[in-house]
Amino acid sequence: MLRYEYDKLKLNMQEKANGNDVEFDIRCLDGAIMEAIKRVQELFEDNDVHTDVLFYAYPNHEYRVIVRQDYYVDFILALMKHRVLQRVEWMT
Repeated sequence: MLRYEYDKLKLNMQEKANGNDVEFDIRCLDGAIMEAIKRVQELFEDNDVHTDVLFYAYPNHEYRVIVRQDYYVDFILALMKHRVLQRVEWMT
């Protein structure tokens, strides 16, 4: 399991299990974070697996992201790479 941290002044994010998937409700409170989320979205949309991570955009800079369980770590690390997250660590 991974634990992560983010700047709550720039982002609201909630994670919940949904069957074999993990759902994230994300609200961007900062323009730079919104652009970073779009780069993460492009990363997963441009790969060969179409059902790994699904992004749904809503008004007010809100997103619902559905992540297949086997792509969870890839998604979290992509958020870290694009500086959406400030810290990621493995939990034992």
